Amino acid sequence: MENLCYMDIAYEQALLCLEHDDVPVGAIIVKDGCIISKGRNKRVLDNNALLHAEVDAIQSACKALNNWRLDGCELYVTLEPCIMCVGAIIQSRIAKVVFGAIDPKAGCVVSKYSFFDDNKLIHKVKYDYYPTEKCSSILTSFFETKRKNIS
Repeated sequence: MENLCYMDIAYEQALLCLEHDDVPVGAIIVKDGCIISKGRNKRVLDNNALLHAEVDAIQSACKALNNWRLDGCELYVTLEPCIMCVGAIIQSRIAKVVFGAIDPKAGCVVSKYSFFDDNKLIHKVKYDYYPTEKCSSILTSFFETKRKNIS
């Protein structure tokens, strides 16, 4: 039940992306049962390729804790993290990642690659894929609309 509540809040962040035509991905970071940050994809909004939802949430969490180490934190994100975000998650020492939709083209947790399963990494990250229909459907709808507008 806890995962569902946190994923709902991450999903609310994803919805905000639609206001500025960014890919709808949202994230939150939780520590000791409290939400300490929220993030969303802002690549289009801020014209910055690095501003994925996970990175946005990590930056806010570091400020909230006044520390770059996010030990004991959990990240809830609507889409499986990409290679850049997996790197940011490892570097910030996040303990666990929960995601609501897989990304067969760029996912680096269970889809394309499985970096968190590599025992050679400097930091071990636990993860759960928590399939959430609305996390998948918002992305499908977004890209269907994009394809229709190109035609």
